[in-house]
Amino acid sequence: MTTVTETDALAGLRDALGALKDREQVAERLLDSSAKHSFDPDKELDWDAPFEEGKWFWPPELVSLYDTPLWKRMSEEQRILLSQHEAAALASLGIWFELILMQLLVRHIYDKPATSAHVRYALTEIEDECRHSKMFARVISRGGTPWYPVSRVHQNLGRLFKTISTTPGSFTATLLGEEVLDWMQRLTFPDERVQPLIRGVTRIHVVEEARHVRYAREELRRQMLTAPRWSKEFTRVTSGEFARVFSVAFINPEVYTNVGLDKREAMAQVKASAHRREIMQTGAKRLTDFLDDIGVLRGVGRQLWRSSGLLA
Repeated sequence: MTTVTETDALAGLRDALGALKDREQVAERLLDSSAKHSFDPDKELDWDAPFEEGKWFWPPELVSLYDTPLWKRMSEEQRILLSQHEAAALASLGIWFELILMQLLVRHIYDKPATSAHVRYALTEIEDECRHSKMFARVISRGGTPWYPVSRVHQNLGRLFKTISTTPGSFTATLLGEEVLDWMQRLTFPDERVQPLIRGVTRIHVVEEARHVRYAREELRRQMLTAPRWSKEFTRVTSGEFARVFSVAFINPEVYTNVGLDKREAMAQVKASAHRREIMQTGAKRLTDFLDDIGVLRGVGRQLWRSSGLLA
């Protein structure tokens, strides 16, 4: 894979979004931000405080069944219970995704100068993701819900993706996993209807993930300009397929069974829900606009993104 030197960047390498920034300068800024705005969830959050009666674990508008016929038949208590199980399922999904991301980051820096700011920031991000995974695991345990692993098929697809992914494909998948959840969490942490612990978890995640998104976006722009043509084409297809996997894994059907609902009926209503479709597309829009601008959403890959339901 071709890499861009800082001389190239300073010479004016640019894409549809403008000139690329110096890779080391971006990393130095992110390292400075990390030093000022990083959190230890074990110390920052009150894990022993009881949950508050009548408060949600996820904003109701973001719960998968919201505004469906089944939702309208559910009691308020059952709706809140579903929000709790869906929050646990999303935390479980987040752990799965962050384990993939950490391995992809290690692959990315494997042959790069260990003293560079770019590599030091990648290692800092891995530290962040370790804390996030532990935080998500702890919030699942605190709520007393099950851990919701992705299906065996998706586990194996994740293993395959980690093995065959190109560098630009890795950063595209990173953004997919981060930006949709980030959009939802930005609605969650200021929402006073939601349990304080959940708001605290999402606030920490939003602050730290903003740096991860910046790092991934800057590197993906660079890769889409400099990677070989075959790599860019392969990235378009694999990212579209990963979008399809992600959109399915986003809902774990077992949550419906565990709150006393028929999971086949629930999944059918979610699939037919215009509100849910709008939520997912709105959550992904900032990302899909960016990917479109830098040339990822083309050809077969674009068709796969459309079939995932994340691209209108």
